[in-house]
Parts: sequence; C-alpha cells; structure tokens
Amino acid sequence: MHAEAGDILSIITGRITSKGQTTVPKEVRDALSAGPGDLLAWEIAGDGRVRVRRAAPLDLDYLQALEATLREWSSPEDDEAFREL
Repeated sequence: MHAEAGDILSIITGRITSKGQTTVPKEVRDALSAGPGDLLAWEIAGDGRVRVRRAAPLDLDYLQALEATLREWSSPEDDEAFREL
C-alpha cells in the first residue's frame, strides 16, 4: 500500500498551555523540515480542519493572510486611537 498526497500517515498529539502555546513535536518538525526560527503558517478550512506548513520568509499566501489579519486595524477609528502612540 502506498500513501497518496493528503493521506493521513500518523496522528501526533500535543497539549495547549494556558497561554495558548504548544510545542511542535519532533515528528511534525521533521515532516515540515522546520527548525528554530522557521515560520509556520496555519491554514484554517471552513469545515474546521487546520493544516500547518512551513512558510518561506516571502511566502505569498502567508503575506496575504497577514495582510488580511492587519486590515481589521485599518479603520479611521483605529487611526485616531493609535495616532498618539
């Protein structure tokens, strides 16, 4: 039997701390070829599934997701609130 792209090969569990932090298990780091300082991108699907991948520093999908996240702070009210900072 051979695995197809998208097949689940293993399930690895972890625990979330009270601060919302978790350790990325070694098996996951190895599968992502991720190490210290690497950026991870979390992709959330409408059905509740989440996929994590290693993001390149100039990863277009990551930058677009970041831009969308930052848009929530781009209203005139926010400009006024942050003007004095």
